Amino acid sequence: MKLYELLRDIPSSALGDAGGQDIAGITCDSRRAGPGWVFVCIRGVKADGHRYAAQAEQAGASVIVAEEAIGCPGCTGSAAQVLVPSTRKAWAQMCANWFGRPAERLHLIGITGTNGKTSVTYMLKTILEACGHKVGLIGTIQNMIGDRVLPSAHTTPDPYDLHSMFALMAAEGCSHAVMEVSSHALDQERVSGCAFDAAVFTNLTQDHLDYHGTMENYLAAKKKLFQMCRCAVVNADDPWAGKLTEGLSCPIVTFSAQRDEADYVAKNIRPRPDGVDFELVGTARIGRVRLAIPGMFSVYNALAAAACGLTLSLPFDRLVEALCHAKGVKGRAEVVPTGRDFTVVIDYAHTPDGLEKICKTMKECCRGRLVTLFGCGGDRDRSKRPKMAAAAAALSDYLVITSDNPRTEEPEAIIADILAGLPSGEDAVPYTVIPGRVEAIHWAVRNAQPGDTLLLAGKGHETYQVLKEEVIHLDEREVVADALRELGQP
Repeated sequence: MKLYELLRDIPSSALGDAGGQDIAGITCDSRRAGPGWVFVCIRGVKADGHRYAAQAEQAGASVIVAEEAIGCPGCTGSAAQVLVPSTRKAWAQMCANWFGRPAERLHLIGITGTNGKTSVTYMLKTILEACGHKVGLIGTIQNMIGDRVLPSAHTTPDPYDLHSMFALMAAEGCSHAVMEVSSHALDQERVSGCAFDAAVFTNLTQDHLDYHGTMENYLAAKKKLFQMCRCAVVNADDPWAGKLTEGLSCPIVTFSAQRDEADYVAKNIRPRPDGVDFELVGTARIGRVRLAIPGMFSVYNALAAAACGLTLSLPFDRLVEALCHAKGVKGRAEVVPTGRDFTVVIDYAHTPDGLEKICKTMKECCRGRLVTLFGCGGDRDRSKRPKMAAAAAALSDYLVITSDNPRTEEPEAIIADILAGLPSGEDAVPYTVIPGRVEAIHWAVRNAQPGDTLLLAGKGHETYQVLKEEVIHLDEREVVADALRELGQP
């Protein structure tokens, strides 16, 4: 590929004779640069790529893309310098160009919001496939091309990996790509230049304030997705919906479980222990949905998927039928078989709102006590820790407070922040503190009573735990199985 082809649609300084040179590869990691490569200087949270231009040049990079002229110690001047207003945006567009703009051969659907992104992407994939389309999926748990599963390192990949994935999807016959789009990805311009047929907003509750600082900044990052889509599909019941849609130029489609004026409404909602029933009302049609996934949050996820699917002109009856066959997602209200007279449920809830919702769902259908085991992530927003404690205490009969991913923080310090949010006096809830998560799960299983529901919140689909700088294997399904074996025969 020629340099001028790589920089197509990117505002940049004049290329001169450099525009015709052949490019062997592209990278934003100076350690990967080689002869004939382009190195892009990106300013990160902890490091500035401009400081590594000399290293890339010494490795043979023939072009340096930067936001400022590179006059660094060690630079020989052998590499051509291309100046751009934003290297993050340039990197995203360069990756698209490098792979031949595969996203333009796909119908892109982006889902953003604090909670529900994963479930909505899987529901949409189910609906689209039921309507005869081959679908790619990009998200937190895994990436998929049709039925083929590929590993996922980030909710929304780096632009190079993202467009590589789009290229695979297009090559293997996918017509649609459904993807989770995180606030970090939007802030870091990872999807810059992508055109989405539809974008879905699920909700906005406190999370990632360690990165964004304020809820307003968090919302502003999310809003970027709706400035690059042809249609916005929005949860009208969320308090932030008005600010999200303010000033948008694209059509807005709304869904709701409370407002009859919304475009698509859930009526006659009837919870079951193993799911929920409701009527989907919209477009002068009524569809009876019987979900196999419990909880009011599942109604909202289904509404989001349905509203988006109908916006994409999918057949109403086939869409409703597909929702009735939609399966739950690993780590989202996932029931773990125990063969005992108590229930174990694993859920990814790691925000105050997410924890409140899953606790409320489990409380509605459990026969005995709701025992909630949870922790909070280290090196993340500390202010949500007492709020999560308050949310769990308000709906649980017993708490087991433990670790999530402590990262570089001391587990005991995180737990102290959690304990500060527990109510006292008449509202106090009994609890046990066990910092080691494996030990905590064993204790909870060992002390479960008939009819109890044991909710393991926070890890969900994750099969690891981050302790200091070490990542260890931790699959809660395996831990529960080990604990059950210790109990012996029922």
